Amino acid sequence: MQTKVAWLQLKHRPLRLIVALCGIGFAVLLILMQLGFRSALFESAVRFHEKLNYDIALFSPDSVFIVRPQAFSQRRLYQALSLKEVEQVMPINIFPGVWKNPWNHGSRSINTLGFEPEDAIFDNPEFNQLRPLLKARDAMIFDSASRPEFGPVKEAMSHNEVLETEINNRQINIVGLYKMGTSFGLDGSVFMSTDNWHRLFPERSREDIELGLIKLKPGADAKIVRDQLREYLPGDVLVMTKKDFVARETAYWNSATPIGYIFAFGAIMGFVVGAIIVYQILFAGVSEHLSEYATLRAMGYSSTFVSGIVVQQAVLLGALGYIPGVVLVMVLYSVAADATNLPLYLTTDRAIFVFALTMIMCAISALLSVRKVARLDPAEVF
Repeated sequence: MQTKVAWLQLKHRPLRLIVALCGIGFAVLLILMQLGFRSALFESAVRFHEKLNYDIALFSPDSVFIVRPQAFSQRRLYQALSLKEVEQVMPINIFPGVWKNPWNHGSRSINTLGFEPEDAIFDNPEFNQLRPLLKARDAMIFDSASRPEFGPVKEAMSHNEVLETEINNRQINIVGLYKMGTSFGLDGSVFMSTDNWHRLFPERSREDIELGLIKLKPGADAKIVRDQLREYLPGDVLVMTKKDFVARETAYWNSATPIGYIFAFGAIMGFVVGAIIVYQILFAGVSEHLSEYATLRAMGYSSTFVSGIVVQQAVLLGALGYIPGVVLVMVLYSVAADATNLPLYLTTDRAIFVFALTMIMCAISALLSVRKVARLDPAEVF
């Protein structure tokens, strides 16, 4: 009976109901968008960390994040070979270069990654097939998921085996495509041999690297080897497992930059806005139907029963307002993902979490609105 009465009261004012559903839908949209961008921030920031083929990484303690690394001596990487658990080491150079768009001749910063073509730095068959091509002079692989400002490289490569352009005012040849993806600090990438990388950056020492990857022998415990290397190597390098490296990068974007805070704050604001809207709608309904509630109390219904009607209204508003918010956010996720190449998509866990958050939001508003009903005295009303 409570649910039926609650629904009848809600639909008695269709315009108010529509406004309430729009308000809740907007709050759901705001929360999901903020959480979606926050998740995309963290997921995209660790693409390199997760896709690279390694067990332990060496990184400079002066480096802020992987796209802007500081150099350290590659001697540290080869010192790691002294441990019997180490099977292979792979030196990597990383630094931003200046890409020249061959279509409009505009310039844009692009991430460049140099490695030895014999090293399988990515455990990916598609990339491994292209690695031998990098032995050629000035040959490079382009990230097909880079931002469109670099030009229609993917489309051009579908018609040509090689695309000529420039990086750091040096002519280079794009000989293949590999899909990596962008992030908040990375618009695009190219992959090349160590020799070709140093041709782009002749001023940088061949004795230094920006990232060292270590592969362990089967059965070796990465945590134990990590601890051994931390004791063995000097303090001028960080020794991290893949999990450690991902956690370090995530912590940087979450706490050391305002971006993670902004997205979290935006989600909180969406919750607050939704709660205020639901409270105003419910309070207006309670004030309008105060005489009807008093009649129910006079007929012998308890204050708990009458308060339950308001709570049921809040539940109905939350459930009905959630649906259009989710539908719209799925559309916006798709549009934003296409425009930014960021991993924006609605996960089941996030959808369930925001639905529960919406119910809590509506429940809080109902509890605030129902105070007037709980103190209701039929004698005072009539």
